[in-house]
Amino acid sequence: MKINVLKMGCIVALGSMFISSCGDKEKTKADADDGPHGIILANMDTTVSPKTDFYNYVNGSWMKTTEIPDDQTTWGGFTVLRKSTDADVLKIIANAKQSDKYAPSTDQAKAIMIFESELDTVARDKAGIEPLKPALDKIENIKTISDLQKVITENASTISQPFMGIAAFSNPNNSAMNSAYIVPGGLGLPDRDYYTNTDAKSIEIRQQYVDHITRMLQFLGDNEEAARKQAETILAFETKLAIPRLDKVASRDFRNFNNPRTLVQLQKMVPAISWKQAFKDLGVSKELDTVMVMQPAYMEFLQKTFSKGSIEEMKTVMRWSTLNDAAGMLTTELEKANWDFYNKTLYGSKKQKPADERALSTVNGSVGEALGKLYVDEKFPAEAKAKAEKMIANIIDAYKDRINNLEWMGDSTKLKAIEKLDKFTVKIGYPDKWKDYSSMAVNPRNTYYDNMVAVAAWGLKDNLDKIDKPVDRTEWGMSPQTVNAYFNPFNNEIVFPAAILQPPFYDYKADDAVNYGGIGAVIGHEISHAFDDSGSRFDANGNLVNWWSDSDLENFTERGNALAAQYDNVEVLDSVYINGKFTLGENIGDLGGVLAAYDGLENDFKKNGRPENIDGFTAEQRFFMSWATVWRTLQREEALRTQVKTDPHSPARYRATEPLKNVDAFYTAFDIKEGDLMYVAPEKRVRIW
Repeated sequence: MKINVLKMGCIVALGSMFISSCGDKEKTKADADDGPHGIILANMDTTVSPKTDFYNYVNGSWMKTTEIPDDQTTWGGFTVLRKSTDADVLKIIANAKQSDKYAPSTDQAKAIMIFESELDTVARDKAGIEPLKPALDKIENIKTISDLQKVITENASTISQPFMGIAAFSNPNNSAMNSAYIVPGGLGLPDRDYYTNTDAKSIEIRQQYVDHITRMLQFLGDNEEAARKQAETILAFETKLAIPRLDKVASRDFRNFNNPRTLVQLQKMVPAISWKQAFKDLGVSKELDTVMVMQPAYMEFLQKTFSKGSIEEMKTVMRWSTLNDAAGMLTTELEKANWDFYNKTLYGSKKQKPADERALSTVNGSVGEALGKLYVDEKFPAEAKAKAEKMIANIIDAYKDRINNLEWMGDSTKLKAIEKLDKFTVKIGYPDKWKDYSSMAVNPRNTYYDNMVAVAAWGLKDNLDKIDKPVDRTEWGMSPQTVNAYFNPFNNEIVFPAAILQPPFYDYKADDAVNYGGIGAVIGHEISHAFDDSGSRFDANGNLVNWWSDSDLENFTERGNALAAQYDNVEVLDSVYINGKFTLGENIGDLGGVLAAYDGLENDFKKNGRPENIDGFTAEQRFFMSWATVWRTLQREEALRTQVKTDPHSPARYRATEPLKNVDAFYTAFDIKEGDLMYVAPEKRVRIW
C-alpha cells in the first residue's frame, strides 16, 4: 500500500515573521547602527486608534499599499520571508551546479538531479503519460480483492489508492518505540468537510471537482462522456470513504487514534485483506504482534466496501488517485491542469509560481536536508544560535514562573508540568546527524517522474524499516531552510530551523522588545503547545498519559472551552466563522506564547535595565506592536475560506488581536478602557497559562 504521510495533528507548527526597520523620533535604532531594525513606522496607520483596531493601527498603511503577487494566495510576513529564503537557496543550488565538488553519489548531487529533472520540461512533455502507463495497466488487470492487495503492496511507490496506508510512527504508550499504524487513505479533496458539508459553496466545489476529474481523465484518452461518468462515480465513492472518518475536531485528540490491535484482531476486523502477506510484500521483515489502528470504525466500513463493493468502481477510483498524485510529475499541460483546480479554484491563485521555485519546493520536500547542509554553512552563524538559546532558556524560565503562580492549578499537577519543561529537548538551527540519502536511486538520466518514484521508494523503505524499532530522537521533521517551527509531543521537543532565526524575522541588532514580540512569542507559542488541549495529554516522556488531577483537568477544560467560544464568535467572511474547537491548540499556543515572551522580556529588563523609549513608544508597546507586525497578511477570499475549513491555525489578523484581548499588560500599555472596541471585561478575559 502506498505510504501516506502521517499528518495526525501531533506535530504542530507556527509560520510567522518579524519585519525590522527604523524611525526618527526620540532615540531611533538608525542612530545606533547601520541599518533599519525595529518597527516600520511607515506601515502604521496612526489615524486609527490602537484602542479601536490594533491590527490596522500597526499594519494599516501596509495593508492599503501592498498587493498580493499573482503567484501567491497569501502575502505577509511568513510568505515574504519564505520567498527570500527560497531566493537564497536557489543561489546556493546555482553555485553547487557550477562546482565539481559534489560527485553524483552525494546527497547534494541527488538534490540537484531532482531539481533539474523537474525543470527539464522538454523531456517531460516528450514522455507524456508513458511513465504512468505500467501502473495504470496493473490497475486495469485487477479482477479480485486479492489482486487489488497484491497490486498496491507490490507497487507501493507507483500506485496510489484511497483506502488505507501503513506507516511507522511513535507509539503513544511507549514513545521510545515506533509502531505500525494503519491509516485511512488519501482523498482527492483536502478535507472530510468538503464531502459532507451542505452549504452552497461546498456543493459548488464538489461540482468543480467533478469537472476537474473529467478534464484530467481525458489526458488518459477517455472521451468526455466516459470521463464525466467516472468522475461522478469517483465523487460518490470518495464521499462514502469520507463519511466514516473522524472529523477534524476529533482528529486533534490523539486518544482517538490510540487503538492497539493484535494482528489476529486486525485480521478479524478486515478479513478481506491478508495482513501478514501485505506487510511481507511491503518489505516489513519482522512478523508483527500489534499494530495501531487509527480509526477502527473506518476500517470496519472498509471491510464492508471490500466484501460487497464493486471492483470496477474501486479500480476507477484507484486509477484517478494514481493519476492525481502523479499529475505534477508528468507533462507541463497536466501540471497546469492540476494547478488550475488545487491552486486556482481552491485557493484563488492567479498564476503558477516560477518553475525554479516549484522545483525547489520539490527538493525541500524530498531531500531537504541535503540542501540544508549547504544553507546552514552560508546563512546560519554561530552567534544566531547562541542568542536563540539564551532567549529560549529565558522564556522557559518565565513559563515555569507562570505555572507556579497559577491559582487554578494544584501543586501535584504543577510539579508534573514543571517536569515536562525540565525534560524539554530544544533543537535549534540544524540536525546534529544528517539524513543519509545514499540508497536513494535518483539518476540524472531518469525522467522527473522516475526520480520521484525513486524518492517515494526510498521514503517508504526508510519509514517502514522503523517499525518496532527505537525512535531516533535526533531526527528532524523540518529541513533547516524551512521558515517554521514545531513542537513534537512524542519527543517532548521544540524545534526551530535555521531559516526562522534569520533576519529579518529575528534580528540581533533590533531592540529586545521587538525580538521578544517576534521570535520570542514564536518560541513561547511552541512551548505552549506542550500545554495546549492536545499536547497536554502527553507526559514529560512523550507518552499519552494523564498527569492531571481531576479538578485541575476540569479547570483547564473549562478555560479552553471559554477560549474556543471567543474564537467561535469571529466571523471572517459572510457566515464563515472560525471553528474554536478546531483551532483551540493554536489559539492556546498564541495566548501562552505572548504571555511567556512578555514575562521573559520583563525578566530581562530586571536583570539588564529598562531601555529608553524608541520612536515615542515604550518597550511594552513595541513588544505588542511587533506581535501584530508578525501577522500582517493579505489573503485571497478563496484561500481564507479554504484555511478556515482545513487549517488548525486561525487567520492571521485574528492571531494578531484575539490573544491580546486576554492579556492585561496590553490594556496597560495602550491605556485601553471600557467602551473601547479592543476592550474585554477582566472577568471575561480567558486566563489559561
